[in-house]
Amino acid sequence: MICASEDVGNADPRALQLAVAAHHAVESVGMPEGRIPLAQAAVYIALAPKSNASYIGIERALSEVREERLSPVPPHLKSANYKGAHRLGAGVGYKYPHNHKDHFIEQEYMKSKKTFFFPSDQGFEKIFKKRLSKRRSR
Repeated sequence: MICASEDVGNADPRALQLAVAAHHAVESVGMPEGRIPLAQAAVYIALAPKSNASYIGIERALSEVREERLSPVPPHLKSANYKGAHRLGAGVGYKYPHNHKDHFIEQEYMKSKKTFFFPSDQGFEKIFKKRLSKRRSR
């Protein structure tokens, strides 16, 4: 499962699903039959496009957290589900993405414009790269 997530990642998200399914199959049927779904998953993962962009991204984000280089949560993103929240500015001005075109709206999520995930040109990450580019060009 780690190889499917760390080495294949979002270049082919199905690799992780197949690895988890193989694990479940081995638990369900036991060995020696469990070798068949394990082999299927191993071949799929070995031949899948590879990207460690998500792994690198989470490491970058965790580094920011460890070094305390994060800014506070913007007030409009803070929970407004308690009495007096609006008086404190919590949730005021929040734009619900699902009420906007393509279920996306440009709004401040972080004070600094830090980027942690840089998709590769491998597999499905090409699609993610196009989506990010489209959103950033608005």
